Amino acid sequence: MAEINTLFFRVRENGAAVYRVDAENRQRRLDMQQIAVANVRNGDIKPHGDQVPTAAERNEIDAWMVARRKMLEERRIDDLRRTSDHLNMTAQWVQTKATDAQIDMFADELLMAMHDLRNVIVRRKADALMGR
Repeated sequence: MAEINTLFFRVRENGAAVYRVDAENRQRRLDMQQIAVANVRNGDIKPHGDQVPTAAERNEIDAWMVARRKMLEERRIDDLRRTSDHLNMTAQWVQTKATDAQIDMFADELLMAMHDLRNVIVRRKADALMGR
């Protein structure tokens, strides 16, 4: 039988609610008790109610936050690569299959978004070249 983790992380937008998992009870069922809220953005770990994470649990929470930040950054990069692919596929579709009516449905919004993105990228690259 697989080993049950001692902590469970219910992912939230900015981190996770952290639960202590107890499988060692008479009913042989899993009990979960919230012990903290972990904020991935600022690194805060706030105890929940009267529950205070042990030193070992804090270490496990810290390790989870490091792994979560890494995974979120990897997703962000993957999303950017997919965005580039989508832009290329959209260009191909517009050139080969889109009707005038279909183009009218999204052209202005997409052109503004691309213009904004181009301006931001050019500004950031110029700042990097200037050493800012």
